Amino acid sequence: MVFALHETLRKIGGVWIGSHPETTDDPAESLSEYGDQGEYARLSFSLSPEDYKNFYLGFSNSVLWPVCHRRGDLVKLDRGFERGYSAVNARLARQVMKVAAPDDMIWVHDYHFFPLATELRKLGFTGKIGFFLHVPFPALGDMGALPREANLAHWLADYDLVGLQTRADVARCLEMFRAETDAEFLMNGTIKCGARAVAIRSFPIGIDVETFVQAAQGGSEQDRLADDMAGDIVIGVDRLDYSKGLPNRFRAFGRYLETRDERERRVSMVQIAPPSREEVAAYRELRYELEELVGRVNGEHGEIDWTPLRYIHRNLDRNLLARLYRRARVGIVTPFADGMNLVAKEYVAAQDPEDPGVLILSHMAGAAEDLTDAILVNPYDIEEMSEALKTALALPLEERKRRHAKCMAQVRATDVSRWSQTYVQALKTCAATLVVKPPAREWSEA
Repeated sequence: MVFALHETLRKIGGVWIGSHPETTDDPAESLSEYGDQGEYARLSFSLSPEDYKNFYLGFSNSVLWPVCHRRGDLVKLDRGFERGYSAVNARLARQVMKVAAPDDMIWVHDYHFFPLATELRKLGFTGKIGFFLHVPFPALGDMGALPREANLAHWLADYDLVGLQTRADVARCLEMFRAETDAEFLMNGTIKCGARAVAIRSFPIGIDVETFVQAAQGGSEQDRLADDMAGDIVIGVDRLDYSKGLPNRFRAFGRYLETRDERERRVSMVQIAPPSREEVAAYRELRYELEELVGRVNGEHGEIDWTPLRYIHRNLDRNLLARLYRRARVGIVTPFADGMNLVAKEYVAAQDPEDPGVLILSHMAGAAEDLTDAILVNPYDIEEMSEALKTALALPLEERKRRHAKCMAQVRATDVSRWSQTYVQALKTCAATLVVKPPAREWSEA
């Protein structure tokens, strides 16, 4: 996403607004300069420690994140979270209004800012506002865990274009609007809710393909460390998050080790899981569970000269990561829910087309809509994932090449620069027709 937005702004100009990495006790009411990129400017807004607690860790990541990822049981409601989320979005809207011209186009990203368009409209902004959700759109049933004040339908209706990752996300979003008594589906494909209409479309995000292909080919001494690893490698790369299905993945690998033929070549799983939101209790508990599982798998199956499961709880250099992808015989991506999952696309892009590895992919990842030639699995089914590992490791070269070629074609078709260009063009062309002017009869005649 960073690359895509950088390239888009470099070409067309504009302003990138994001949160400052450090909190402050007294957040300013105006945006601050945060470095000039030449073709465009960067501005930052500040959060107080209380904002960080309530807006970011609280409502964004202890309410909206679990709801979007089908974990309503992990939602933690707190009136302070709701107030903090509303206050930050309202303050950011005031700050944006100080730098935005009436005819500017604004592109808002992710669940932290669902109500930003509503706040901007309250202040009189009449320009085009687009939104893109990088995580899964929540199912209607899971929205019942949200507080009454969190009305996603009315928040999204104040945007001109809502971009989602997949066709399934679009279907879930439309289901939400169908449940709204004041929502109306218009003949031009937009949805009227309140005084405005919004278009809902999928824009599957991708990666910077060519840059990643070059990184995977490597060249430095550090990169060559990947080549020194013995035996077949299964690799997983995920932020440490309960949506990624890591405990089940470790159990499936343990099950594979239990059933493998002792005469077969040794297989090691490398799981890279950088820390994430460890201030939230659910994340701390996940870390403890994974560490216990790593010890159990290695204790039961390891040898003096072989550690079956290597667990790395930190970030790795991007070039080394690309080389590890290329070295791995299997890439395993098994989230319970994921908006897209770019690791799947990175793994495919990193492969040697003459001797590619095999991607095992959860059918619940957004990437599974297009990467249908991966081995698709149910991330809740330990036995199925274990069998998928056995199948992937045994696939003959021609079948591996066929699957990889099909997947790589899809990865190239959704290159990240194309994603951003497509979205911006869609917002330019569709938004001018979306403001609804009553009475509704005028629309039916049009």
